[in-house]
Amino acid sequence: MDVIAGLLTVIVALVLAYLFASIKIVRQGYNYTIEHFGRFTTVARPGFNLYPAFFYRVGRKVNMMEQVIDIPGQEIITRDNAMISTDGVVFFQVLDAPKAAYEVSDLYMALMQLTTTNLRTVMGSMDLDETLSKRDEINARLLSVVDQATTPWGVKITRVEIKDIRPPADIVNAMGRQMKAEREKRANILEAEGTRASEILRAEGQKQARILEAEGRKESAFRDAEARERAAEAEAKATELVSIAIEQGSPQSLNYFIAQKYVEAIGKFATSPNAKTILFPVEATQLMGTLGGIGELAKEIVGGASSPPTPPERPRIEAAED
Repeated sequence: MDVIAGLLTVIVALVLAYLFASIKIVRQGYNYTIEHFGRFTTVARPGFNLYPAFFYRVGRKVNMMEQVIDIPGQEIITRDNAMISTDGVVFFQVLDAPKAAYEVSDLYMALMQLTTTNLRTVMGSMDLDETLSKRDEINARLLSVVDQATTPWGVKITRVEIKDIRPPADIVNAMGRQMKAEREKRANILEAEGTRASEILRAEGQKQARILEAEGRKESAFRDAEARERAAEAEAKATELVSIAIEQGSPQSLNYFIAQKYVEAIGKFATSPNAKTILFPVEATQLMGTLGGIGELAKEIVGGASSPPTPPERPRIEAAED
């Protein structure tokens, strides 16, 4: 009886061990390939999986998350025979676990060697200046080439990034001198452009000032001419009135003109800056007389305005006595 109980216990333990060995727990982010007598049959997804032990076994544990491979530094000769050192990183993700497990022996080593080879090919086809200034173009070309080459492996290359590009020391020094010369050139150009702009603005200002000054002179001359025209019209009107007065028998009008011109001539002598002493070539009594004539003329004009002039008396003709 004890022997039978012991045998049953062993059988139960063996069954439990077999069941426990048949359970496959797959972690999140991984896929397991299941092999049946060494041949791939299916893929175990994350979670609980049950495959009979001894008949099925886990082949490969494939990481399905996005991963990164560090590309070590490489010495590359550019198209213009410059030696540069560069390194980078590659981001990839396995999309098909069976292909990644069975289409390539060592996926990580294959990706690294493939990226390194294409990195030398791409950068070696470019000049030094292009490799330093077209990093985005290098990344895009590497991504396209490596991704196309790794498609049969069930891998998707998401990004390829060049981390650093190190030219030789002598080229770095030459680039520094070139950059300094270029900056000095740009500074000189900017300074010359500033000087040119200031000279143009100064010339424009002088031009505008001269134009405004000429317009001022033009306006002043026009107004002076207009004033002389008005004065000439007034003089002609006065002459006309005096002529009418003379025709009507008032000889004092002629004295008025003579006195006016005489006074104007004396005024010009008096206002002359070089005339400190004025010698009148005529007697003062003549001037007073002239002024007196002006006064009489004014009286006649004022008086004439209030009463019409008296017509001359007609001569009387007396009859001769016989």
